Amino acid sequence: MIGIISDTHGLLRPEALEPLRGVDHIIHAGDIGAPEIIATLHGLAPTTAIRGNIDKAAWAQLYPASTTLRLGGLGIHVVHDLADLRPDALEPDMSVVVYGHSHRAKVETRRGVLFLNPGSAGPKRFKLPVTVATLGIDSGHLTPEIHVLAV
Repeated sequence: MIGIISDTHGLLRPEALEPLRGVDHIIHAGDIGAPEIIATLHGLAPTTAIRGNIDKAAWAQLYPASTTLRLGGLGIHVVHDLADLRPDALEPDMSVVVYGHSHRAKVETRRGVLFLNPGSAGPKRFKLPVTVATLGIDSGHLTPEIHVLAV
């Protein structure tokens, strides 16, 4: 199971940690807001993070603007803003694209690739719910789930 979080903007709510407990790996899709966020997530599970458009401080330069990783036998590409996804970034065996930025949770499949935005786990914006996601992987079968947090 992979935990997916984005757009914390310096706020890591205790409610956001609950769905992430017990996952094998966590992905933070940018707009971290403070280095302590990643340290806390790393205390739960190995964590891969990218920086987002608000991550401009010196500490944020430790994180790439995008990355590709392999988990559970799947290729996963992570980019903060889907508009910045380069077509050549998707290797032929890519199964998942994780992104953030819009603060809107979304799960869709495009040409056989799962596109997953966990929404925003940070400060409440507009009338959007506060959310995180998990992604189950069982024999190559993907089970994405958006968790709406009671905040």
